[in-house]
Amino acid sequence: MRIFALLSVLGIALQVPVVTAQDGSISGPTSSSSAAGYSCDPSQCQLPNCNCASTSPPGGLSPSDVPQFVVFTADDAIQSYTIDSVNQFLAQRKNPNGCPIKMTYFTSLNYTNYTLVTDWYVAGNEIADHTMTHVGSPPADEINGNLIALNALAGIPLDAIQGFRAPYLNYTAQTLQLLANVDFTYDSSSASSIPVTDPGTDAYWPYTLDNGLANDCLTVEGICKGQPKIPGLWEIPMYAFFDNLGVDGPHLMDPWLDTANGASSVNDTATFEYMKNTFTDHYTGNRQPIGLYTHPIHLSTTYPGVDPPNSTIQMINEYLDWVQMQQDVWIVSNEQLLAWVRNPVPVSELDSFEPLKCPTPQVDPSLKICNGIPQNEAGLLEECDFPDFPFFTCYGCPQVEVSPSNPNPPQQVPAGQQMRYRLPANCSTPFWDPIAGSCLCQSSECAFTDNSRPIGPNGANLTGGGTGGDGFDGSGGTPTPTYINFNGASPVKLWSGSLVGMVSALAVGAFGAATGWVLVNV
Repeated sequence: MRIFALLSVLGIALQVPVVTAQDGSISGPTSSSSAAGYSCDPSQCQLPNCNCASTSPPGGLSPSDVPQFVVFTADDAIQSYTIDSVNQFLAQRKNPNGCPIKMTYFTSLNYTNYTLVTDWYVAGNEIADHTMTHVGSPPADEINGNLIALNALAGIPLDAIQGFRAPYLNYTAQTLQLLANVDFTYDSSSASSIPVTDPGTDAYWPYTLDNGLANDCLTVEGICKGQPKIPGLWEIPMYAFFDNLGVDGPHLMDPWLDTANGASSVNDTATFEYMKNTFTDHYTGNRQPIGLYTHPIHLSTTYPGVDPPNSTIQMINEYLDWVQMQQDVWIVSNEQLLAWVRNPVPVSELDSFEPLKCPTPQVDPSLKICNGIPQNEAGLLEECDFPDFPFFTCYGCPQVEVSPSNPNPPQQVPAGQQMRYRLPANCSTPFWDPIAGSCLCQSSECAFTDNSRPIGPNGANLTGGGTGGDGFDGSGGTPTPTYINFNGASPVKLWSGSLVGMVSALAVGAFGAATGWVLVNV
């Protein structure tokens, strides 16, 4: 069990030199075929637990049978203003099966409001590890302490935290070994830095480290040429966008903060064009995933004292509107992407693919239980009023602030109240009552209802999304339909147009704004 793996390594730290990336940006290729020296025998490395680094779709599928995945991730603290930031892009969108969009939040703990972590997880999103205090080349206690604190104070099951991203994308071979020591499923810190149209591209589908890394071979010491060999640990590369400069114009995290085409200032129109062009290269090629890797604070409309970047926000929504007008496009979390890679099925069978469905916990909305569902937990949260970063939690305030050396301090029990019970391994978060110490439902059959809808035969699908409103460039636009049925549609093509707008926040965002603290994240 994972808890035993954690206990066996907690407190062991490894410190080694590393090349530092600046806030997730890259300026050119981070690997090459010669530097990688990669070799893998696909007859010996087979799914679901081993996969060679390859530009071809997994499972031998033809690209035309492969969904185009768009991964959406966010990094750093979870606060009301970061949830609002993500929601303005995803809250009103749906995937082809009618399910709400899920994303991956790589969570660090400084300034994090734990109850919003719980809410975000219970809403169906993936919570992943980004260290406790946002340090690059992290020691073991930063990685493991994050796991322990998220489990104790946010009620995230240990086995649900499967992914890791290094702050600043600053990692080493030893970092990857630390992840394997405590049973992480994947890392997503490496860059795909060469366009898919280049014969030497490093845009590999997710792969395992049975035969070492094949990305970042020019920037991280001690990796590639067969190292590090860590059987079963997956690497999900972060796929860069490229402007008109091609391999010399990569854009990785928060590409909208970068200048494009060698210009001296940021231009949303230029960013929009190269994002569409890079997507098209993926979509018309081998359909390697593409991603939006965000620091939500940069796009917040509710962060105190900062003017929101409205033009950029509208541009990103227009890009997502355009992306969702293409057939067989799915916006997913890393967890969902990896589930498909491990069990690749053609688009014609996605209707029955469980990881893309939307099971929803069925809890009586009138029930008072502190469980990550806003209407159930209202009035039950404990406020932990620490001077550095106060927060709310369902699971009892610690006596002192969490730290890498003490990620799960004893509870501070208010006078006249009782200690709250932490989530056990045999109950799901939305059904655990931390005040009563009881589980409402332990049967998977009674716990969740699937709210997905049929996709359609022969790969036909329903395309969700659309926000309506004016285009960011002032050209205007009309609201996109909620769904477009592609049954009997003309042959697949890439559509263009100016369809954009801003979306409203989910209840979790509004709830966080009402109950959470707004704090500066540095």
